Amino acid sequence: MLILAAADVRQALPMPDAIAAMREAFAALAGGRARVPMRGVLDVEPYAGTTLVMPSFLGGDGDATDDALAVKVVSVFPRNPSRGLPLIHAAVVVLEPDTGRVVALLEGGTLTAIRTGAASGLATDLLARSDARAVAMLGCGVPARTQLEAVCAVRDVGEVRVYGPTAAHVEEFIADVAGRERVPADLRAASRADEAVAHADIVCAATTSAEPVFDDGSVRPGTHINAIGSFQPDVREIPAATVLRAVVVVDDRAAALEEAGDLILPLREGLISATHIRADLGELVSGRASGRRSDDEVTLFKSVGVAVQDAAAARVALRRAEARGLGHRAALES
Repeated sequence: MLILAAADVRQALPMPDAIAAMREAFAALAGGRARVPMRGVLDVEPYAGTTLVMPSFLGGDGDATDDALAVKVVSVFPRNPSRGLPLIHAAVVVLEPDTGRVVALLEGGTLTAIRTGAASGLATDLLARSDARAVAMLGCGVPARTQLEAVCAVRDVGEVRVYGPTAAHVEEFIADVAGRERVPADLRAASRADEAVAHADIVCAATTSAEPVFDDGSVRPGTHINAIGSFQPDVREIPAATVLRAVVVVDDRAAALEEAGDLILPLREGLISATHIRADLGELVSGRASGRRSDDEVTLFKSVGVAVQDAAAARVALRRAEARGLGHRAALES
């Protein structure tokens, strides 16, 4: 069994390759070549945490060697950052598709952050205006880093404003990511979320907030929004008014209508219906649906995460890791 630690996963899964893997994963999902049951959700109420179990099978496009089978266990514990721990802990178990034999174990927090960022990168590539250059980054945790990296991989970003409730965390984020990969060197701290949004062509919301983090009035015509922070039915980052006037695209309709409070709450309030979702990413990738139709439209990509992303990302990471001699091997069987 090959074991990839966080550093190995980062080396084995560069963002451009991850975005390409997400394009393939969502095309497979739309084409019926993926099997993704609804994830198991366990609320760990005494500790205000949630543990998810996410299995998936990804069938190759006519080539059995491209099949992928994986199970991810991921825990989200909002109290962790105050204890000096990551918000998310996860592990991805990769299985041999034709036998079920365990072949690899990957540190899943890093893989999750990369593949989640890559999905937003893909959505940005499909939905944002081609001339989008200014980004508002709302949130400054680990997921925010890969969100920004992914957006900068698909657009020529020249201006980034970063907002977070804790100034020290914002400054740390800026110091960590400025000038890396295609991220511009000049990142600015915003004193308010609305300040960042008002100047943005692309907004990335990656917070743990239970309430909208900006006002709809701050959103300019033509803005594209990636919303990845909330994944529970009773919390939301995005104002209902923004959802109402946006072209909405999701990673998976069934999952979004089950888990995405950004959409479920406006549904409950009678502001939208399920048909307000124009498309999912697979439909856009395959050309079965259209996204942005004019430069003035506001587009919104809402992601709750789909397990097929993990299988696709793990497949790429394992191939690169084996080619580069990354990770180490451990015997699972005697």
